[in-house]
Amino acid sequence: MIDVTMIVRGDAPIGTIAPRLYGHFAEHLGRCCYDGLWVGTERRDIPQRNGFRLDVLEALRALPVPLLRWPGGCYADHYHWRDGIGPADERPRRLGMSCGLQVLDDNSLGTHEFLWLCAQLGAEPYLAGNVGSGTPQELCDWVEYCNSAVPTTLARMRAANGHPEPFGVRLWGVGNENWGCGGNYDAPTYAREYVRYATMLRHVDPSAELVICGHTDEWNAELLATVGRHINLIDHLSIHHYWTHGGPETEFSEQEYYALLAEAASTEAFVERTAAIIADATGGQHRIGIALDEWGVWHPEARLWGPGDVPRREPLTYEQAGTLRDALAAAVALEGFHRQCQQLTLANLAQVVNVLHAPVMTDGARMWLTPTYHALRLHRPHLGATALPVQLEHGATLPDGQPAVSATASRTGEGLAVTLINRHISEEARVLVRCGDAPESAAGQILTSASPRDTNSADEPDRVAPAELAVAPDGPGAWRVELPPHSLATIVLRAA
Repeated sequence: MIDVTMIVRGDAPIGTIAPRLYGHFAEHLGRCCYDGLWVGTERRDIPQRNGFRLDVLEALRALPVPLLRWPGGCYADHYHWRDGIGPADERPRRLGMSCGLQVLDDNSLGTHEFLWLCAQLGAEPYLAGNVGSGTPQELCDWVEYCNSAVPTTLARMRAANGHPEPFGVRLWGVGNENWGCGGNYDAPTYAREYVRYATMLRHVDPSAELVICGHTDEWNAELLATVGRHINLIDHLSIHHYWTHGGPETEFSEQEYYALLAEAASTEAFVERTAAIIADATGGQHRIGIALDEWGVWHPEARLWGPGDVPRREPLTYEQAGTLRDALAAAVALEGFHRQCQQLTLANLAQVVNVLHAPVMTDGARMWLTPTYHALRLHRPHLGATALPVQLEHGATLPDGQPAVSATASRTGEGLAVTLINRHISEEARVLVRCGDAPESAAGQILTSASPRDTNSADEPDRVAPAELAVAPDGPGAWRVELPPHSLATIVLRAA
């Protein structure tokens, strides 16, 4: 048994945990959008509303989904927004391309449909623009179509298509991964393209928040140096971080279990390095947030490249099993998000349904929730709250020297929320949480299973699911919980 004492530092707030840090990503890749979110209005075997699966809608509404990025990803730099507006039967059928997959796209899921989905979920939309095969005028037209209150031809077209009022989309990505699938730019060339696009976009909508495409530390430093005196055209710098060194999706070893958690923890260091590069480039004279707009685990079975000595799944669908280990890795990353909430301004888990690190999976008329879905639900009390430091006084360490038990905490006017992770694969933990004040009630939920390799499925949708956790008082302002190995728990402490 591991004995741990944790102190929540209520006297040293870190900052606000913006709901944007719990964003999601819907790309036209595999079965994420088509057959995952969207089944169309003609389907009779799957309940739908306005073409979207009703069961998926309800699951995402409960998650919640405060921010949703679309239509890519790599797909964005092949996407021409005019293909996805107007009567569905008049929309062109195009070759949809993303990450090496080519599919027939009938464009039935377009701008109006996606923004209707966001309104249903209470999600802020984040639209990724086409730089790779598009033009500044095309992206300016999309912004005008979505946001202009002036009765231009594009605004009237929007009204004719069913939405007289402006959509008011704030977040716009100027391309995606332009160092690779988005055009194979080098950093200076893309920087100059960005300045051209951003200048024109600001003319159309001065209130738009613009996201520049980042990459590695070296790329980011060269990118910002080239933008130079036009740095005020940047609101957010996009970075992506996938975890690829954790071995097989389910049949992983103990060493690979810990390797994935360590890689998830390294996400915070990437954010910190990016923040330092931004600070050096701006001299503190202009705020640029960090947009971690793709993150999560990418198992070797769901890709044809990179590490992992396993057979690759063919044909490639980008679908993978979602285990309890994946949920714990997501929770490890979220601890870092909270600590970096003053630099990290938005984040998008990749992706929202069926593809990669998905919280929701579908198979025909059946749907189930992955362990990561439940992990995110356990973090719901932290959204919009004030992040607080957590000090570890006692406890064991893992083979890599990291603490076996870690935590994140936040405060609202209603009380405190503490999320704990027992990262140890085989040892139980007894945790004493000291929070300084004296809440009068405590409630807890825990997510665990017999093995970190356990998954949910259409046949066993509740194999890994939250359960009630006993939270026992242990003196003034102190509470004790017991955590099984490889488990995640949230306790909420409230005044009467």
